Amino acid sequence: MASEDLLIVAGEASGDLHGGRLLSKLREARPDLRPFGLGGDELQAAGLDAVAHSATISVMGISEALVILAEARRVFRRILEEVDRRQPWVAVLIDFAEFNLRLAAALRRRGVKVVYYVSPQVWAWRVGRVRRIARDVERMLVLLPFEQAFYARHGVDAVHVGHPLVDEVAPRPQAWDCDPEPTQGPVISLLPGSRRSEIDRLLPIMLAAAAEIRRRRPARFRLIRAPAVPRELIDRHLAASDATVQVEVVERERFEALADSHLALCASGTATLEVGLLGTPMVIVYRVSFASYLAGLLMVRLPWVSLVNLVLERRAVPELLQGEATPRRIAEEAVELLGDPDRVRTMRGALGELRDRLGPAGASSTAAREVLALLRR
Repeated sequence: MASEDLLIVAGEASGDLHGGRLLSKLREARPDLRPFGLGGDELQAAGLDAVAHSATISVMGISEALVILAEARRVFRRILEEVDRRQPWVAVLIDFAEFNLRLAAALRRRGVKVVYYVSPQVWAWRVGRVRRIARDVERMLVLLPFEQAFYARHGVDAVHVGHPLVDEVAPRPQAWDCDPEPTQGPVISLLPGSRRSEIDRLLPIMLAAAAEIRRRRPARFRLIRAPAVPRELIDRHLAASDATVQVEVVERERFEALADSHLALCASGTATLEVGLLGTPMVIVYRVSFASYLAGLLMVRLPWVSLVNLVLERRAVPELLQGEATPRRIAEEAVELLGDPDRVRTMRGALGELRDRLGPAGASSTAAREVLALLRR
């Protein structure tokens, strides 16, 4: 086995982002590392030798995953072939539970120590998977403070490293402070997700909601394109939407654009924490296939879906899910919120607690130290 070879696997945009930051810190300390595995643009820019691009197998939902099952199996086999060839000591698996938990078991059988970075949400559903994690994972590096206590109760070696977004999303002037009574109407940002399946399911709904909002009051709209989402996919949905609503597409400086917004319509996921750390009021919007929704009803045991509400431990921001995520309902919620200054202040006050709740700065550096400690062992 070679201590210079390091397997890193991230299958989603947020995991690729965190993985890229982690890999940069690792290579600062160990320039001799030879990282390989599965990742997107961020990990590859940090030096990952990728056997495949993560976008090829990134979807959300059970029925959606069936569509790319054959490709996921092919990528799984290619990763293990490369592991057998390079024989790394340590692997870093980032979130992406359906794929990475199976991979962790295969790596354990090969004698590879597994560091799992960004916990799968087993505390939300499939708690039985914790037994597999305790068996196959050497160390769990968690981002959310309540996760460490959860794993401790189940005998898993877990370390709370903090959340990388605390470093990545610096405080900025917020639109309500700079422009509390916008004469041209408030700026509303649309964040339909980072996966193709999310864009296809959520963006048409958000664009229809934008048209409905515009019929009720003046407003300006911008769409925040996630780096992993092809521009042509966005353009196709814009071309099919109500042509009377102008939507600016933001591809750079997205945090500045979000801070300069009075409201965000946001897909559930990591983006909710980005918006929350910037102090921008939001409405959570999410839909999955009917089969995935039914499975969620049976298995998920949480009062809220969004990470913002889970971290704050209360319903600080509204969540419109599945049948409630209609253009009319989204527009009603947005218009009501924008017209209620007291509610805006209350929500912004709650979002102001997020930074302290997520933990100290330096998450990527802390995570890198944990990985390097295993490499030295």
